[in-house]
This record gives sequence, C-alpha cells and structure tokens, in this order.
Amino acid sequence: MRVLLRPRWLVGTIIAVLLIVAFVNLGFWQLRRLDEKRDRNASIRERGAQEVEPVDRLVDPRTGFDDVDGLVYRRASARGRYDREGEVRIRSRSLDGRPGEWVVTPLRLDDGAALAVNRGFVPLETDVPAPPRGEVEVTGLLFASQKRSGIGPRDPTDGRLAELSRLDLVRLQQQYDTDLYPMWLQLQRQDPPVDEDALPLLLPEPEQDEGPHLSYAVQWFLFATVGAIGWPLLLRRTAQEDERKRRRGPSPPDEAAGQPLEAAR
Repeated sequence: MRVLLRPRWLVGTIIAVLLIVAFVNLGFWQLRRLDEKRDRNASIRERGAQEVEPVDRLVDPRTGFDDVDGLVYRRASARGRYDREGEVRIRSRSLDGRPGEWVVTPLRLDDGAALAVNRGFVPLETDVPAPPRGEVEVTGLLFASQKRSGIGPRDPTDGRLAELSRLDLVRLQQQYDTDLYPMWLQLQRQDPPVDEDALPLLLPEPEQDEGPHLSYAVQWFLFATVGAIGWPLLLRRTAQEDERKRRRGPSPPDEAAGQPLEAAR
C-alpha cells in the first residue's frame, strides 16, 4: 500500500502496533495476577484447614524474617503476657469503609521471645483500650512482615515510633528490646475472651475472591483485537479512496471550485 509510505500513516501504524503489543501484554499480566490470586486462595484454604498449633512449634524465633512464606495463613496459638510498652499503631488502614489504624501489641512468651499480635482495628482519633492483664492465650492467622512496595511511604529509620506505615517487623524489632518472632499474628480468639463489639475490632479473614483480573484481561484483549482489525481496515479504506481519486484523474478547475460550468460563463 502506497498509503503506508506517507509519514503520518507510517507513524500512525507504528503507534498502533505498539499499542496492540501493550494491550496484549497487559492482558497476559492480568492473567498472571489471576493465577497468583488463585494460588493464594488455595493456600488460604489448605493451611486454614490444618490444626491450630503453638507458634513455637511452627517457627523458631531465630528464623529470618524472609524465610517464613510457607507458614503464611497458618492458624497458630500462643500463651503469654501483653507488653503495652511496645505497642504501636499501623496507620492508613480501613474497615468497612472507615479510616483508622491497626493496634499491634507484643505478646511475651515463656520462651523469652515475643509475638507481635495485631489486636484489630480502631477508628481514627480513638483511644485504644488496654489489653488484658495477666496471662492470655491468643489464636489467629500468621502473616509475614510487611514490606514497602512501589512508592509507598517510608518510616524514619531512627528513633522510637508510636506509628508505622506498615506492619514491618524489621522496623519494630529496631525499637523493641526482646527478640520478635519472624511472623505476626492476626488475632481471632483470645482467652480471656474479647468482646466482638469492643475496640479494637477483630479483623476479618482474608478474602478469597478472584478479583476483576479475568474481566480486565478480556478488556485488554478486546482492545488489542479492535486495534489489530480496525487499523488495517482504515488503511485499506484510505488506499481505496486514493485509488478512486487516481482513476478519476484531476477534476476540472470549475468543478474543483465547486461551481457549475454555466455559472462560470
């Protein structure tokens, strides 16, 4: 097609090809995200069905913070005493559409280590009730230390912080004088029991939906299909118009001016 030799159509074709490739890659990226979600949901179901075990049987407190992926979503229990002096809040959290914070309190175990327990959610500008005194037994889900991703906020590296941007056990360990377990526990049950309507509010279990990734993938593939079919059709139509004009030859001057020959005399 000679139309492709024209600069504007050549540039347009290059842009169209790049967009089609980008749309296809975005579609496959969404499919990979869907596979990740399905694997995550399978792990939640599989590990959630296993029996509750004491945390000290599942993981050694000397284990590295990055070596615990196989235990995420496991149900565990621990017995000890809350240490409110080490309590921190995790800001920028929400529950049922309400903005607030998580309340994380270390639980000192008999083995000398401490387990960071996420006691739940409190709305903004709310006083947090003190944890129970004396020995308690907690049960919940284990999670790995949270890490900064992308352009997320950074916490100061020095000093003792009352609030953190995320439940970063590495940063929490910097300001806590007792060795922390390399995982934190999302509280589900406690003995003595916790009033479900009292603050902090217990967090729900992880969602197991697959999200919109499949529909997004279909949309990106549709965009790619529209581009792959529509652009060649546009080029073909333009080439046909050019060919018709070429066969008709140049128009008479009076016709080009849009005036009848009689009117020009």
